[in-house]
Amino acid sequence: MTAEQPLEPIALTTPLYYVNAMPHIGSAYPTMAADALARFYRLRGNPMLFVTGTDEHGQKIQDSATKQGRQPQEHCDLIVAEFQNLWQKLNISYDRFSRTTNPRHESIVREFFDRVYQADDIYLDRQQGWYCVACEEFKEERELLPDHHCPIHKSACDWRDEPNYFFRLSKYQDRLEQLYRDHPDFIQPEIRRNEVLGFVKQGLRDFSISRVNVDWGFPVPTDPSHTLYVWFDALLGYVTGLLEPNDEPTLANAIKTWFPFKLHIIGKDILRFHAVYWPAMLMSADLPLPAKVFGHGFLTKDGHKMGKSLGNTIDPFDLVDRYGADAIRYYFLKEIEFGRDGDFNEERFINTVNADLANSLGNLLSRSIGMAVKYCQKQVPAPTTNKLADLTQPIVDMASDLGDRTSLAYEQLAFRQVCEQILTLVWSCNKLIDETAPWLLFKDGKHEEISETLYVVLEATRLSAYLLWPIIPTISQKIYQQLGFELDSQSLPPWQQHTAWGSLAPQTRLTKPKPVFQRLELATR
Repeated sequence: MTAEQPLEPIALTTPLYYVNAMPHIGSAYPTMAADALARFYRLRGNPMLFVTGTDEHGQKIQDSATKQGRQPQEHCDLIVAEFQNLWQKLNISYDRFSRTTNPRHESIVREFFDRVYQADDIYLDRQQGWYCVACEEFKEERELLPDHHCPIHKSACDWRDEPNYFFRLSKYQDRLEQLYRDHPDFIQPEIRRNEVLGFVKQGLRDFSISRVNVDWGFPVPTDPSHTLYVWFDALLGYVTGLLEPNDEPTLANAIKTWFPFKLHIIGKDILRFHAVYWPAMLMSADLPLPAKVFGHGFLTKDGHKMGKSLGNTIDPFDLVDRYGADAIRYYFLKEIEFGRDGDFNEERFINTVNADLANSLGNLLSRSIGMAVKYCQKQVPAPTTNKLADLTQPIVDMASDLGDRTSLAYEQLAFRQVCEQILTLVWSCNKLIDETAPWLLFKDGKHEEISETLYVVLEATRLSAYLLWPIIPTISQKIYQQLGFELDSQSLPPWQQHTAWGSLAPQTRLTKPKPVFQRLELATR
């Protein structure tokens, strides 16, 4: 990548979260990942659009509202407000929040339906099968647990026999298989790709896109006695999210700038809808396909998937209130390999963030600034010699390509790798301070060696904070400010300059350091 090359526009999404109940940590997890990725691309200078939002139609929401004694729209509005509140608490920097109850969305759905209908890919037939209300989906016999229980929600499925409109998914069997062959990275990670290939290989069946006896949703444009199936409606919420605020809600306007998406980040339990149904629907409507669908793993508690339907969730509001957004963001992105399942343990969480953010990164900043203030006239020293090259040069060498290495890791959604690479630099700097002992060099009058050591660790601290900015934006900004950079929350230091060694200018004035991350204690509720 060179400065002359135009940077690729990036549009990415989280799932559109289902609002049958309050958001939980399983909703926050992919949103934190998407936010880190969006912040990375903005930092690198890519034009960036980050879409999140809510899926608000279907029987499950209608039932939830009825149980609460509310109208469905009132219920949706209340839950949506909680999602938006949580995203604010977690410092989520989304650009668009797409709601499927937005009237503009219905215009997009109707136009898209017409395209697919005109392609002769929608027909009326009879649906017979086992239906999971929690999934809003008919299940095939081969998927079910004994006694026709849903493999995800463990609840009994209902037998249904009703007229439905169907989408001709089977028509796209060959084209989908060709897509997976031609674009092996379309579904990530590899374990999810293999799951989809196995499912498709068994033969695709047309799927129902309408329901009867469900009022909460958009009517089928050609037959208002049917309501559009929630997934046919919801997947198009991503497209609606691309509309500029003042645009007329047409497909042409929605796809004119940011479409197709670079990435959909979704849970592995809804992978089939995004990696099979969604591309087939786009093929039918003659629209381009997204570049990648990434199915993340489940968060577990006591070895079980956390979910609203299972009633074993962690309250993310409580977690952020007790420990702060950056600590939560760091733990989930560093400790759990994105794409695999991971378990949250509060004691391990506290030990991890204290070790990495307080004892390692925070301590490095405090030590290095404190000594520069004491030994270098309260300013960033200017190294003039290379007397400690055998100790300092390996750190400079490690740092010189760290921007390229972390950039690649971010692009691959390897957030754990990002953190580990940066921590290696941080640990090396703390070791350098111990080995060179600037306090002893000061006693011996070796000021050039002090300057050499302290410049290296201060600059490496800056670089570490910069590259961690997408994950811990508040801490990183505080570090930059303590190193003498004048920034506000909207200022992003340019990537090429700030991933290069030497961006910290000698003679920059420094003041007594302040803790950027307070050690956590196990909080009592």
